[in-house]
Amino acid sequence: MDIFNPVKPTVLVVDHSRQEAQWMTEVLSPSYRVITASDGVQALRLCQQAPPDLVLADVTLPDPDGYELSCCLQADSATCGIPVIYLTSKADFANDQLGIDWGAATFILRPLHPRLLLARLRAHFVEAAHTASLWVDNEYLETQVQRRVQQVSAMKNMTILALATLAEVRDIDTANHLKRTQNYVLALGSYLVRHPRFAAALGGDRVQTLYQCAPLHDIGKVGIPDRILLKQGSLTPEEFDVMKTHPRLGLDAINAVQSQADLGLDFLTVAKEIVFSHHEKWDGSGYPQGLAGEAIPVSARLMALADVYDALISRRVYKPGFTHEQASALIQKQRGLHFDPAVVDAFVTLGEVFQGIAKRYADSDRDLLRKARLLAQAGQDHPAAPVATRDVTVP
Repeated sequence: MDIFNPVKPTVLVVDHSRQEAQWMTEVLSPSYRVITASDGVQALRLCQQAPPDLVLADVTLPDPDGYELSCCLQADSATCGIPVIYLTSKADFANDQLGIDWGAATFILRPLHPRLLLARLRAHFVEAAHTASLWVDNEYLETQVQRRVQQVSAMKNMTILALATLAEVRDIDTANHLKRTQNYVLALGSYLVRHPRFAAALGGDRVQTLYQCAPLHDIGKVGIPDRILLKQGSLTPEEFDVMKTHPRLGLDAINAVQSQADLGLDFLTVAKEIVFSHHEKWDGSGYPQGLAGEAIPVSARLMALADVYDALISRRVYKPGFTHEQASALIQKQRGLHFDPAVVDAFVTLGEVFQGIAKRYADSDRDLLRKARLLAQAGQDHPAAPVATRDVTVP
């Protein structure tokens, strides 16, 4: 036995016959640490004081009997894990089933033979050791899988942020624009998941996926020339046509990554919806496809409102930001035109949440100075400028 456990397992022998208890102690002592009890009450007390590795109990104990002893052990969280082997003098299948139901590990028929008794206990502890080993292995594998999933998730998040930042460094928006818009989307998604029209699209972990992918919404801007992207005056029709290509550029970039890596991940599907469709409008007057109503992906509908709201309230080197009340009034005027009515209603309800996000991730003077330098490098001045960024059409 020692080859499996250098410390002898403790076996509690419970038998009202002192002679039988003494005989089992002599047989088992070379391989096990043996303690004895003459009745169920004493056995319960010993188990509660220091749980043994195994209870070897006679089924004909006085009150409580062997079956009741097992039941009592199972009812106590401190002792429910102690296996019980019953000693019985006859095969009684009804009682055997009762014993199994109450937690018996197995039965040993009397009269007992020393070699058989030792073999049965040895088999029990070998099986217990094997089960414990499998449990440890499973716990280890589960831990490794969870660790790997966390690593993959972290890599995904870093990749998304890196791609989004790549687009942001060339845009007039600040880095906090990404944080604000993704938190606006999170707030809207978390609220609308309870709405019957949105439950299917936002169920499971979809809201969290939206939150992760939201910073990618303008990744296509990396393909827009600086003379257009950084222009602070009104765009010409030709320049605006170029600006409107950024959703397609972003979609093509994600498709290229997906095809090269042969990936079919759900988050890439959501990312493409946001990138390609966040400039669509509820009435069909948006771009690039002119989608209308329910044809616009839910993710893009949430992103559209978040993007416009942030464009309105954000201060720039060339303009102050709108107040929340001013921005809210403009957005509500576009209920059913630019925006899904239900999304606007959710926005109104979440007004304080939006204001809290805007305050938490407000642009600093340093952020604005960095953007001013970017504009200066591009040869742009700062006229009393448009209400919003070049690609966001504000009512």
